[in-house]
Amino acid sequence: MKNIDNPSEKIIIALDGMDKNNVFNLLEKTPEIIWVKVGLELFVNEGPDVLSMLRDKGKKIFLDLKFHDIPTTVARACFAASQTGAEFISVHTCAGTKALKMANDAAREGAAKVNFKPPKLLGITILTSWNRESLACDLLINQSIDQRVEHLAEIASKSGLGGCVCSPREVNSLRKVYPETFKLITPGIRSLGSDVNDQSRVSDASEALKMGASKLVIGRAITQSNDPSIMFKSFCDKIAI
Repeated sequence: MKNIDNPSEKIIIALDGMDKNNVFNLLEKTPEIIWVKVGLELFVNEGPDVLSMLRDKGKKIFLDLKFHDIPTTVARACFAASQTGAEFISVHTCAGTKALKMANDAAREGAAKVNFKPPKLLGITILTSWNRESLACDLLINQSIDQRVEHLAEIASKSGLGGCVCSPREVNSLRKVYPETFKLITPGIRSLGSDVNDQSRVSDASEALKMGASKLVIGRAITQSNDPSIMFKSFCDKIAI
């Protein structure tokens, strides 16, 4: 892995479990944060206005609402989401090729309507809370996690998406197939020895980048620490080496 000149560009802060005031305080105390992830919790609690607030503060946004529906609905959702100025928008890859292609076209059209740069759509592969046993028992899918992720990443790529979301465990094999332009965004980042909470497939930040991750999604390890500013800087220092 090459030395990273601006490690804060590699970290996306997940604003899960926070309200608008919490987010404001975090960003005031840690202005070095560049990327933030707005997921279902924050978006449902605060609405689209929180995206405007983040853009006004100069933050880059990963809008992680994981759209998954019939093709027309997914496309219309992406058309609207692309007008928020988010740089990344997530869709479930298992929505299928037709939905993904329609969503990608709609996102470009929506962004063009308001003169924004089109966002990159990211295909969700397998959530980091899943393991092979739960995949088999709950969904009757008898592939390994690796096989399933590789299949879904291929669908995302062939559908024209800008990348996919996968756990750090699958990054290495995917990066051998896809170039750097195909973004591999990895949640499930933890400090070594820390609590994994409800995630099964996790990794250390430096290791994930060495394996080919484009950006790391880090939430509770920073936002729920005693001093988020110091913890953010600690992660930056660690991955800069």
